Amino acid sequence: MTTIKQADFIQSIADALQYISYYHPLDYIQALGRAYEAEQSPAAKDAIAQILTNSRMCAEGKRPLCQDTGIVVAFVKVGMDVRFETGLTLEQMVNEGVRRAYLLPENKLRASIISDPAGKRANTKDNTPAITHVELVAGNKVEVSIAAKGGGSENKAKLAMLNPNDSIVDWILEVVPKMGAGWCPPGMLGIGIGGSAEKAMLLAKESLMTPIDIHELKARGASNKVEELRLEIFEKVNNLGIGAQGLGGLATVLDVKILDYPTHAASLPVAIIPNCAATRHVHFELDGSGAAVLVAPNLQDWNLLSYSGVHWSPSEASLRVNLDTITKANIQTWQPGQTLLLSGKLLTGRDAAHKRIATMLAAGEKLPVDFTNRFIYYVGPVDPVRDEAVGPAGPTTATRMDGFTEMMLSETGLLGMVGKAERGDETIAAIAKHQSIYLTAVGGAAYLVSKAIKKAEVLAFADLGMEAIYEFTVQDMPVTVAVDSQGSSVHATGPAEWKEKIRLRQTVEIHSLL
Repeated sequence: MTTIKQADFIQSIADALQYISYYHPLDYIQALGRAYEAEQSPAAKDAIAQILTNSRMCAEGKRPLCQDTGIVVAFVKVGMDVRFETGLTLEQMVNEGVRRAYLLPENKLRASIISDPAGKRANTKDNTPAITHVELVAGNKVEVSIAAKGGGSENKAKLAMLNPNDSIVDWILEVVPKMGAGWCPPGMLGIGIGGSAEKAMLLAKESLMTPIDIHELKARGASNKVEELRLEIFEKVNNLGIGAQGLGGLATVLDVKILDYPTHAASLPVAIIPNCAATRHVHFELDGSGAAVLVAPNLQDWNLLSYSGVHWSPSEASLRVNLDTITKANIQTWQPGQTLLLSGKLLTGRDAAHKRIATMLAAGEKLPVDFTNRFIYYVGPVDPVRDEAVGPAGPTTATRMDGFTEMMLSETGLLGMVGKAERGDETIAAIAKHQSIYLTAVGGAAYLVSKAIKKAEVLAFADLGMEAIYEFTVQDMPVTVAVDSQGSSVHATGPAEWKEKIRLRQTVEIHSLL
């Protein structure tokens, strides 16, 4: 009988969450490096370079890979010959580990969890509770696989109860383009097949905990139906041309993971959950000898960037923009896909701030901030440490603000927006109507982006925490024009262009073999 002490279990959870907040799994970096080397789309290649550079910076600085430090998901397998020396339940121990990790002063992580989700939606302040799955297994050890799952990718999860003779591949190829770019590709697709509705979702989530090995699978060939599906989906999803950040390119997914389970003869449950560019998970075991020891990577051996010779820096070809003097006339010449470097004063605001603005305007109240000719950045930053102006501050999914865009453009004098992912058709029409502009920053490069922020001051709604309205003073913050003032969207034109290029390339390759 193995005895696991409460202190060891809690410390292991806390250490693991800190570890994955700033260390990418090596297999992910290797796969992303291969994708960078193969990528031919300039916009996608630049985005991947930012993610790789951000990864190295986070590993060295021990700061979060993404400002969205996730909802914690723990798969805990408890050996039946294990006893816990504790007065807490297993879930309580996991939550205490989460609390310690997210409130650690040296690297405080963003608290994103809210209680009363259908009501007041109040932040729990410490990112608890986690989602804990417990399984009793044979043996005398405790195995833990733990992840921190960002909201942008989690929001793209889908479940279908297909008919037994329906095509799984066809359903996935229908779903993935509709997921947009809010999940920050390139990443992984986790797929669960079989069981019941809830089992399929659980399988999809658990599959994301496994190492990336699609290139090894391609080299040796499939040995069963699941491996055949993995290879087919991997190829066909990448042929869609969605690319990094949805800008169009060759790499949309770095791997496809599938777990299956027996199901009812009348059923074919299929679930899909994507993992984003901030892939965060780790596995450890406890055998009663103490807390888990997670070995920090030797960066010289790990060699994150030299794997692909990547070290991103602002391009001299980018247009430098002074946000303090920008006018509507200036933005009319900007083109979709054009890279800019922003300097000056940049406002922030996301879901809760927009909702409060809408309430105040409806009541005829004066807003606490003047948005006239200003740009707003959709972001919820991590708290700063040491000499930082702000912690990691990458973009959040702009689509969630679509319902407020017409109001902001018509009633506040707002000039432009910065976020990530695509905008809806009505929002694009509003941008064109008001001759506004929408820019994207790279999701998955939060620490790199934060280095361009030299000062951060809360201007309004301080009670909203990370969702307050800040004013950032930025210098050479890298962004890309996503929707121009005429309503042309790079998230539509980019993937379409690269889907056709991939098709033509494959046609040439087939003809060369004939």
